[in-house]
Amino acid sequence: MSLITEDQVVLDLTGADRHEATRTLGERLVASGRCTDLDAFLGDVRKREETMATGLPGGIGIPHARSAAITEPSLVFGRTDGIDWGAKDGPATLVFLIAAPEGGGDAHMQMLPKLARALMKKDFKAALAAATTEAEVVRIVSAEVELDQPVMAAAAAGAAGTAGAGAGAAGTDTTGAAAAPAAKRVLNLVGVTSCPTGIAHTYMAAEGLENAAKAAGHTIKVETQGSAGSTPLSATEIAAADAVIFAHDLPVKDAGRFAGKPLVDVGVKKGISDGPALVSQAEQLVTEWDADPSKRTAAVAAAAAGGPSGGLTSKVESGASTGTKIRQWLMTGVSYMIPFVAAGGILIALSFMLAQVALGEQGPIEIVKYGLTAEGKYNITQSFSAFSLESWAGLLFVIGGASFGFLVPILSGFIAFAIADRPGLVPGIVGGSIAATMGAGFLGGLATGFLAGFVARWIAHWKVAKGVRGVMPVVVIPLLSTLITAGLFITVLGRPIKALSDALTSGLNNMSGSSALLLGIVLGAMMGFDLGGPVNKAAYFFATAGLATAGTVSDAPQLKIMAAVMAAGMVAPLAMALATTVRPHLFSEPERENGKAAWLLGASFISEGAIPFAAADPVRIITSSVIGSAVTGGLVMMFGATLRAPHGGIWVLPLIGNFLLFLLALVIGVLVMTAIVVALKSRDTHLAEVDASATV
Repeated sequence: MSLITEDQVVLDLTGADRHEATRTLGERLVASGRCTDLDAFLGDVRKREETMATGLPGGIGIPHARSAAITEPSLVFGRTDGIDWGAKDGPATLVFLIAAPEGGGDAHMQMLPKLARALMKKDFKAALAAATTEAEVVRIVSAEVELDQPVMAAAAAGAAGTAGAGAGAAGTDTTGAAAAPAAKRVLNLVGVTSCPTGIAHTYMAAEGLENAAKAAGHTIKVETQGSAGSTPLSATEIAAADAVIFAHDLPVKDAGRFAGKPLVDVGVKKGISDGPALVSQAEQLVTEWDADPSKRTAAVAAAAAGGPSGGLTSKVESGASTGTKIRQWLMTGVSYMIPFVAAGGILIALSFMLAQVALGEQGPIEIVKYGLTAEGKYNITQSFSAFSLESWAGLLFVIGGASFGFLVPILSGFIAFAIADRPGLVPGIVGGSIAATMGAGFLGGLATGFLAGFVARWIAHWKVAKGVRGVMPVVVIPLLSTLITAGLFITVLGRPIKALSDALTSGLNNMSGSSALLLGIVLGAMMGFDLGGPVNKAAYFFATAGLATAGTVSDAPQLKIMAAVMAAGMVAPLAMALATTVRPHLFSEPERENGKAAWLLGASFISEGAIPFAAADPVRIITSSVIGSAVTGGLVMMFGATLRAPHGGIWVLPLIGNFLLFLLALVIGVLVMTAIVVALKSRDTHLAEVDASATV
């Protein structure tokens, strides 16, 4: 059984319009015995045409339909001088009429993608245009679009079943039993999750999708593009997927892999709080694509036309607002910077701890003299001794300082990378290094990152001669974008940005009393407001970026800000864990279970542990969270606790300066939030009881 025969090839197709041409092609199906009712089939084709034109770019027409009048999956090919098929770029010269039985299972699902991919190949279209015989066309088409035999057999059986069902409906029911409803289709899903820091949202969203898919009776494999790296989905897994779910706040890496698949594309928080709805959307998309195969065809065609990215743009580029794009570009840089902050900050903190043990209170002052090119005993390359605690402290300090030296260049480089992809890396990193050398701090890194990204993207879109294209990415773009970025920063932008950075640092150094308390309250409230959302991330970015400015100073105000932000971010999940423990009757069974998990999440500085509670009761929970987190943030700033690590919660407690006061501030904020939550929920419970008694 073949999709196309020589009788189903028209090398000189004519017609006043596409409907007349389609009739000519349909008559070939009648002649070959594959169509039992031409008018019925053409009616199905026209019905499909009324929903959306079936012309594709490049002179292609693909009229198609599933119809009870078709007995087996079939293709009819026609070559014309040009008939309007609804494509914006002009008339169609190559036309394929695609016919599938109404009960033909997945036959059309195989035909459409295979044909669409083939039509994106220039040599395939050229061969069809140059073919001189019907047999040659059959050979060319069959090599690209032949269906698997099991699919062909199932399609034929489905067509026969449809016809039999029609006949049986007019006859006598011999079984006396109603037909059993069709079993729910089990979907094979794949997904990708990512968040700006790659620490919490990424993995919680993956778990949410996995649980939702399992509950719905489907399977899913999720690629977590987090800070711990990821194991990419294989090409086989993606090819076998019925639909794709993206839950991400950063551009999906190599998104083109998923082109041509039904796609649900949302922010990462939706994956955490609304997994079942996302799976339901995927089910709906699969159903719609099954019912309307042109959607799959259009997706495949768009993917092929989209070049290396497969026609799939990342979420940061596809319809997002300007503010969203800026935030996502910024957080991409932060996400790559954080591992350097963590490594450098923790190593420096450990070096100070060892120095205090080895040298007493003067240890931290003495240890900062160590370096790779320092004189005398402070040159760690010459004086290191494995039996000296001071040497180990010096070694840790030097390595940590080296890691800190990359903060601004990495921030700048990956902001540019998020904007311009790989062409942005060189100018971004070089510009960031120059900003750090000039003392412009993270503000300079932000400026060079955005400047480098836009310059590199601008140059990458230049239309150049074919002979120059090959050297554009390796010579022209890095050369010109680096020259422009670095040149502008050194000669124009660098000095005013350095002055602004110095003023900000001076202002922070001079903060005391009420000003420090107010800053802590504001940052704490931001951390508690949307629990990992844009406002929360803005406060977190302010803190982590400040670590780059703090350098190796042991009591810099930026370290107090980092401590305040982390403590405030721990409040909401710990408070909800406590509330579900002391007043369990105020919460549902799932909330009580979430409360148990929130102990560990809160202790690990994962604010998202409170999201399930905020999603179910946003007004009371967010109000309580903002107040409790603000209290903790303000107290930490007032107490003068410090922190070099950008994450970790209680697991980095030994690295926190004044850690007892840090814990006190945290406990006070947790108790405040718990009290407010319990009071608000108890009040509403009492009101409900009063209303119920009044009704009685």
